[in-house]
Amino acid sequence: MNAYFDDDGNELNPNLIPKPSLCISCVKNEDPDEEVLCNLNRLDQANESEFKCYAYEQI
Repeated sequence: MNAYFDDDGNELNPNLIPKPSLCISCVKNEDPDEEVLCNLNRLDQANESEFKCYAYEQI
């Protein structure tokens, strides 16, 4: 079972977090090897006003 959980044990669904435009224009967007890290980064910043990704690589 592949799932993400917060510190309180609540399951998190990355499909419910809108994908920032930065992600859409990233080389890693469709890379299955990067999916977990990208999802964790998006989930971690879900309630932030500005999305930052230090792994971003422009297409």
